[in-house]
Amino acid sequence: MVCSHIDHLTRLQTPKLSQSVHREECTQCFDNQDGPDGIDVCLSCFNGGCLDEGRHHAHTHVSKSGHKFTLNVKRKLRPRPSSRGEHEEPPAKMTKLAIVEEREEDKYEHSTAVKCWACDSHKGAIIPDPGFDSKVKSLVDGVMQSLSSARQSEVKAWEEEITPCEHTLTLEQFVSGHIPASGLAHCNACDLKENLWLCLTCGSLGCGRQQFGGVDGNGHGLAHFEASGHPVSVKLGTITPEGGADIYCYSCNDAKEDPELSKHLASFGINVQTLSKTEKSMTELQIEQNLKYDFSLTGDDGKALEPVFGSGLTGLANLGNSCYMASVLQTLFSLPAFESRYRVGVANNHAETCPISLPAECVECQMIKVADGLLSGRYSHPAHSSSEAADRLQHPSPTPVFQLGVKPTGFKSLIGKGHEEFATMRQQDAEEFFTHLITTLRRDGQKFKERAVGDPTQVFTYATEQRLQCTECSRVRYRGDSADVVSVAVPAHQKSVDADAKPIYSDVPLTACIDALLSTEELEYSCPACGKGVRAVKQSKFASLPEVLVVHAKKFQLVNWVPAKLDIPVILPENDELVFSETHIGRGLQEGEIELPNDSAVAPALPEFNAAAMAQLEGMGFPTVRCQKALLATGNSDAEAAMEWLFAHMEDPDIDAPIQLASAAGGASGPDPDPNQVAMLADMGFTSAQARKALRETAGNAERAVEWLFNHPDDTGEDAAPTSTAPASSSEPAPLPGSNAVPARYRLLAFISHKGPSVHSGHYVAHIKKGPEGDWVLFNDEKVVKADAESVRQLKSLAYLYFFVRV
Repeated sequence: MVCSHIDHLTRLQTPKLSQSVHREECTQCFDNQDGPDGIDVCLSCFNGGCLDEGRHHAHTHVSKSGHKFTLNVKRKLRPRPSSRGEHEEPPAKMTKLAIVEEREEDKYEHSTAVKCWACDSHKGAIIPDPGFDSKVKSLVDGVMQSLSSARQSEVKAWEEEITPCEHTLTLEQFVSGHIPASGLAHCNACDLKENLWLCLTCGSLGCGRQQFGGVDGNGHGLAHFEASGHPVSVKLGTITPEGGADIYCYSCNDAKEDPELSKHLASFGINVQTLSKTEKSMTELQIEQNLKYDFSLTGDDGKALEPVFGSGLTGLANLGNSCYMASVLQTLFSLPAFESRYRVGVANNHAETCPISLPAECVECQMIKVADGLLSGRYSHPAHSSSEAADRLQHPSPTPVFQLGVKPTGFKSLIGKGHEEFATMRQQDAEEFFTHLITTLRRDGQKFKERAVGDPTQVFTYATEQRLQCTECSRVRYRGDSADVVSVAVPAHQKSVDADAKPIYSDVPLTACIDALLSTEELEYSCPACGKGVRAVKQSKFASLPEVLVVHAKKFQLVNWVPAKLDIPVILPENDELVFSETHIGRGLQEGEIELPNDSAVAPALPEFNAAAMAQLEGMGFPTVRCQKALLATGNSDAEAAMEWLFAHMEDPDIDAPIQLASAAGGASGPDPDPNQVAMLADMGFTSAQARKALRETAGNAERAVEWLFNHPDDTGEDAAPTSTAPASSSEPAPLPGSNAVPARYRLLAFISHKGPSVHSGHYVAHIKKGPEGDWVLFNDEKVVKADAESVRQLKSLAYLYFFVRV
């Protein structure tokens, strides 16, 4: 057929470098170019859409956007040469954080066809290829040769980007003499001869911190920096003749590059051209350690665990250190609230009415896409049934055939966008990601208020009650807050060591950790009723309980100034059930209790401090009041910045004095927060008053302010006048999230486990109860198997996050 709209096609522009070209996969489901219908790529905005009759995402995009032309892309594997000979060596293991580039055109055969949807509004009419002018050919070539959206993410997965910093670029040297030859040098403060770091300022030799793989270290290099302030050191033994080496900047607390390393080393009599690398680099040690962290996929009898397939049993392929995200997503979509919120019916309605032009930039679209991928069962099948898997399986082995899993590349890119940690390809903390995702979903949900669509994140929300009582006058004050995660400290009581001198800790009941969270503590207090400094008793209780109780087991200890995770067994009650009674619930002001005065002279309550940062700072031995002051002074978000503030203010005469915040009245009349931050929060649907109050409550930290707003949905932001004569009962208290009815019984539905020395390294997996019988299933990235009973018992005690459902 002859297309009468061809003139419009020649006006379209090739994709720019900054544009994402979604030619590999539909942006609204996981159908891809390997399927029989391929993917239709919009030649105007380069969105990718599937051609499935039921989902019709390509058709929906054309109807909404009015873009007439698409490029249909299909691919299949090229035939491979004959298999490896029996005497040929197997391929080498990866030893560098980099992708070995393999050209797609060498691996796959592509077929393309330009389509006009104005000629056929149902599925697009293919425009015959011969006769395309140079502009159309350039457009097609531009789409096929551009870096696809999936590839843009993959190239970041393993290549570690190390750059210079101001300290390496402006390094001053005070040379004290030549360094002893290799093998003779040792740490200035101990006898270690390996893991040595040379200060590039003065030549001091100090051992590094203890590293993965049994590398000894006492942290004397760090101690030298703290005493001298000399920031940059190089690891001896990693220096290559080309001038490469491990360089660390203690001021930046990160690996850096020194463009003048050869010159700086020459000052100490070191000629890099005569050196050879003798020790593993930090990157090699990290890869080596990560390769060791794998959860067993064999049962007690030594047999491989059975892979499972079907609805709700789809794996998530690892995108490069993405197991923390995969374990959280698998757990969330095992909950009825998330399944019903993002189910197919809601998905189809949203796809047709979504106000965001590109689905890849819509959080709702990407959540629906992940839900469809995990729950539909369409992508849960043995790997050998797909063309890509056939390529992987040219050398078959007796091990079970797992599924390939869907790749949530677009989801990860969008959820991590603009976030200092989750935008990277480094391993992250699963609990921090859970909190970030919940906050992101609530923020995004503001756009759909008028649609009366339920918020699934509310199943996690509960209220706490803090009771403070003066021991002198016995008056009390109550304060309520809301939260989504119950973080409990797990005490470490070492009872012995194993054959490798690794500590073995005593079991700790989970109920004891929760009871400790609700126990009383004494603190110094300036009582407004007594008018003097007194002792007060503080106690926290649950004001309400959520539908899904998330328990975060904190098992940390500071080792060489770095938080290390401890393998402390946490024992769950019988039948994996938690029961809460009246003793766990706070009921507010009781008969006979007298409230503490709360007028303009009384300082307001302290803001909610960043729990992770507080734990890290207190773990370093700093008093609580100093940690709180440091967080208030540095935005209440970053432990590292707070620690720098603490070191700079150690000698302040009032460093240990109680925190004195401005009064409620004074706070209202003080300087307003940054107008740009207020405007940003207002754009999310909050009022200016709410935005200003949230920023005041969080010391001007915008990210924490968003969390505060979602945790205080009924706070109008208006500061009550201190002389108000309205009785306290004139306004109804805000309804509590969750329920305060007891007894409340919870049963374990899922848990996320972790192996590794830190929550920011190692590996995460999820165990989830599935099916009518409640069988345990292990989700280990793309590997989904029936869980072994003994491994479930062991890993349950070492879990990091527990998800209990109210029954």
